[in-house]
Amino acid sequence: MIVGVPKETFPGERRVALTPIVVPNLIKSGLQIIIETSAGAEAGYPDSEFAARGVKMVPTREDVFGQADIVLQVLCYGPNNKTGKADVPLMRRDQNLVGFLRPLGVLEHLEEIAATGINTFSVELMPRSTRAQAMDALSSMGTVCGYKAVVIAAATIPRLFPMLTTAAGTITPARVLVIGAGVAGLQAIATARRLGAVVSGYDVRPAAKEQVQSLGAKFVELPIEAKDAQDARGYATAQDEAFYQKQRELLGRTVAESDVVITTAVIPGKKAPVLVTADMIKAMAPGSVIVDLAAERGGNTELTKPDEEVIINGVKIIGQINLASTAPYHASQMYSRNLAAFLGLLTKKGELNLDLKDDILNDTLLTRGGQIVNARVREFYKLPKLESP
Repeated sequence: MIVGVPKETFPGERRVALTPIVVPNLIKSGLQIIIETSAGAEAGYPDSEFAARGVKMVPTREDVFGQADIVLQVLCYGPNNKTGKADVPLMRRDQNLVGFLRPLGVLEHLEEIAATGINTFSVELMPRSTRAQAMDALSSMGTVCGYKAVVIAAATIPRLFPMLTTAAGTITPARVLVIGAGVAGLQAIATARRLGAVVSGYDVRPAAKEQVQSLGAKFVELPIEAKDAQDARGYATAQDEAFYQKQRELLGRTVAESDVVITTAVIPGKKAPVLVTADMIKAMAPGSVIVDLAAERGGNTELTKPDEEVIINGVKIIGQINLASTAPYHASQMYSRNLAAFLGLLTKKGELNLDLKDDILNDTLLTRGGQIVNARVREFYKLPKLESP
């Protein structure tokens, strides 16, 4: 069975779906690996490193799709709404595609992919179980984004993060507020602490308090309680507008006192909730910085503009998207290990092993036989239930 990796085509995307370090074990398991020429170059993985480990380099993405039984990508058509549609004619029935597919994004994109008859596996649908941890690409990329958000903030803010005692006097530490204590938020907290900032964290999920405090940060407690704060998969759930209004009122003072605010609140399949209003931003000191990791979903601040930097009353709001691609070497390494672990389930002794009794394979399978087959996705789009075979 041939596993193929095309070069990423989304503008600015520098990651690659497989890195040389995982190749020997994949070949040992009976798989052949082909990669489009220079697919890993921008991530820091030259063709020579792949070739040295037994990978066959092919000149075009048409060669990859034409030869591969399993295609591995970072951003497939869906999240890659710029150039990804060009891959659809290259797909063939019963071929297998694994990657980010944005299953709760645009139904039309999923239907176009499904119509090719390809089997697709969406890494966003990976169950949050102990067994699936090694395959959890969302957590891997969230880790990178949380780290980079703090690095960007530290490079942008016109002050130092740590407290310093010098001959010229004492420099007070920066105050950082992280809203949302998921994987990205916790990594942001840890990184800001390592840089010496005084860090606070907030999350609607009560269970996050212990995690925030374990990293040495203060947990911001608000006298409001969210209803069903998280779903069965551990993700925060959307609340009603009355809750968000009260939350904004109570968070206002903490935001105003912060030099850096990092927002990470994303609800799968929904527009990001607005947690920081224009008035809250205007109350911040000039020179303060907000890094909005939810920019691609509309943003957690009222004034965020996706993939732009906005300055309001001296406060800079950074809405950069696709942050994981700005650290492509390690982001690719982590993602590659996630996919290699998934291939260990999807294949056995070099052959396809599509065992839908396995919860990981069943939960991530998005399209098959010309249809969207994932029960969760069909329910989200209000599609009729499929009859059991």
